[in-house]
Amino acid sequence: MLTVPLEKPQADIDHFVKVIRGQTIPSRPPLVELFLDYEVEREISRNCLGRAWVEPGADQASWKSYLKNRIEVYHRMGYDYVRVTGGLDFPSAKTRPAVDTANLSRGTRNWAEEGKGLVSTWDEFDAYRWPDPDQSDLWQYEFVAENLPDGMGMFVCPTGGFLEMPQEAILGYQNMCYLLCEDPDLVATVFRKTGEIIYRFYERLIELPKLYGFFQGDDMGYKSGTLIAPDHLRQMVLPWHKRLAELAHGNGLLYLLHSCGNLDAISRELVDDVGIDGRHSFEDESNNVIAFKQSYGKRTAVLGGVDVDKLARLPESELRAYTRQTIEACMPGGRYALGSGNTVCNYVPIPNYFAMVEEALNYT
Repeated sequence: MLTVPLEKPQADIDHFVKVIRGQTIPSRPPLVELFLDYEVEREISRNCLGRAWVEPGADQASWKSYLKNRIEVYHRMGYDYVRVTGGLDFPSAKTRPAVDTANLSRGTRNWAEEGKGLVSTWDEFDAYRWPDPDQSDLWQYEFVAENLPDGMGMFVCPTGGFLEMPQEAILGYQNMCYLLCEDPDLVATVFRKTGEIIYRFYERLIELPKLYGFFQGDDMGYKSGTLIAPDHLRQMVLPWHKRLAELAHGNGLLYLLHSCGNLDAISRELVDDVGIDGRHSFEDESNNVIAFKQSYGKRTAVLGGVDVDKLARLPESELRAYTRQTIEACMPGGRYALGSGNTVCNYVPIPNYFAMVEEALNYT
């Protein structure tokens, strides 16, 4: 049996793309993750790979050292790509701190402010410091592209999504819900301005070397439904995802979407109208990966699906059996990649994470 990290990984981003597009049915699923938590990357790099770890700071040199370590972690864990994020920062409302009790604790964990954001009136809209997508530095994207090992590609995501940024950073969730009734024009203008900025940044990224697609995050749901009415999503959010999908497809790239929650009300539109090439983020309780595969697996790729609660809590033998069951249910017809249902969080035991990866690498 393989023991990750791999000594001689054989990344093949072209194969990954063909699997996602349904152009080939693999003998085993490729690996997919939105990301590994920073603390997980550090633990693997320092204690499994024996690399000198440099904390990213204010200087570019420390960031370059960090990015090299990050690339090596993903390469040695068996991934075909690195997802690169950042560069587009929307000023945000305060966050709520709490003690982080994870295995690989970061000390304090911050939660989004759910009440009132930075914009509640037209005057606050005018005063808001909107980021300029044409002034953002792309050096991190360029550095990763230049330092990818043979066979690896890059997916990009400069910021949170077309719902996330207005909801979490700009308006605040509760405030946004009130304003949808009291001043819908203000809400629509915030969403439109946010969409224009994010879309323009992506236009600057399409010329990057070794770019194979966009992997945009935009949490739109919770356990029992969407965070705002489906019609509001159809009016203000989904058109921007469709534009990004068209931008990607027009340049020969994939458009993958990470979105948490029960999206049954808009899943058909995401697949058939927006045109996503793959859906990521699943949990067994209310957003089951197998059910989504059965409904949409012939029309889009299914990404991840190993429930994070089980990934964190199950004994290794039970986790391996559960992971194999997930693979066996999702592999028929192809268009499936294995990974966590959300992210490999810092409270997931490293041996459990390795066990999940090994089940994919050893699947026959």
